[in-house]
Amino acid sequence: MERRTLTPRPGWQQTVEAQGLIYPLTRHPDGSLRPYWDESACYVFGLEEVEALEETVAELHRMCLAAAEHIVAEDRLADLGITDPRLAAAVTEAWHRRSELPSVYGRFDLRYDGTGPAKLLEYNADTPTSLVEAASPQWFWMEERFPGADQWNSLHERLVEAWRAQAALLPPGSPLHFAHSAADELGEDLMTVAYLKETAEQAGLTTDWLAMEEIGWDSLSGRFVDNRLRFIRGIFKLYPWEWLTTDAFGGHVLDTLDNGGGTGSTLWIEPAWKMLLSNKALLPVLWELYPDHPNLLPAYLDGPRELAGTTGYVAKPLLGREGEGVTVHEPGSPAVLRDDPCCYQQLAPLPAFDGNHVVLGAWVVQDEPAGLGLRESTGLITDEYARFLPHVIL
Repeated sequence: MERRTLTPRPGWQQTVEAQGLIYPLTRHPDGSLRPYWDESACYVFGLEEVEALEETVAELHRMCLAAAEHIVAEDRLADLGITDPRLAAAVTEAWHRRSELPSVYGRFDLRYDGTGPAKLLEYNADTPTSLVEAASPQWFWMEERFPGADQWNSLHERLVEAWRAQAALLPPGSPLHFAHSAADELGEDLMTVAYLKETAEQAGLTTDWLAMEEIGWDSLSGRFVDNRLRFIRGIFKLYPWEWLTTDAFGGHVLDTLDNGGGTGSTLWIEPAWKMLLSNKALLPVLWELYPDHPNLLPAYLDGPRELAGTTGYVAKPLLGREGEGVTVHEPGSPAVLRDDPCCYQQLAPLPAFDGNHVVLGAWVVQDEPAGLGLRESTGLITDEYARFLPHVIL
């Protein structure tokens, strides 16, 4: 693994925008616009290195599913903050019926520097983003800049196959809706949903889309409806389950939840059992089940324990995205227990290449490793100002 500097292509911004990345720039606190899609450098991997990473991701995914089974079997949903009995019952039922519930994708965030085993930082299993740039502009960039080379990237083909394989699980006779929040100002959620909708159409599905805020409730029939007053039988939402179930209409979600048994009226994708994997309380459970595993970092729910005085630790809210609420505590710092439920994970600083801290985003589609995207940040926390850099296998 190495970082190589390059000269960006002339007109790169217009090129990636035409390929679906309509948010190639990020506005920083000082008001300046800087590249989010950054092709002034790229990361180079060897084939054997990528094959080893694929095996790691496949094993991590299997371990996460085993941890979810443990959480349900041992009735530990409260460790994830799932204390509402109705929600806990819905998640548990969804887990037991998971073979009947479509699940499309997820993204592992890994610490890796090319010299040692990759370490799991977290699993974005419910509403992962950076999919568009990983699947499309990154591939076309490689074909133009490194013709004849390869890339860890079968995302598009695997997504189409995922929809095709799961078509029989979707409610018949109505379109599969795709929804994002209208509060998304950058267009990232919009384009992620649009891209997934396109892959579903290529798989032969009938689709439609709307904003989450446009979803209506028909009190006479007790059903969710779209902006054309059609019943919503199946819907993909880029909207976290913890928001969905605590919104004003959250009770209706649980009342009409189709958990694969055909007893409800609305099938939501990703399914409710993904709440078991998208919660950072998963990390301490993994460490319990697989202590000293080479791809895991020590993690606890009750405090940093020995990490405070030895390696240092990172405190992460159980739910969140883009580094929000994450705090870094250096070795020897006093143990600080936060008021909000947290995961306390061993500090494993992101490796720095030319002063840039990089995290690997490894994708799974239908339980199989499917691709890689890399993001760089100035500091140790990969936040909303991170940059996406393409990669190539040479």
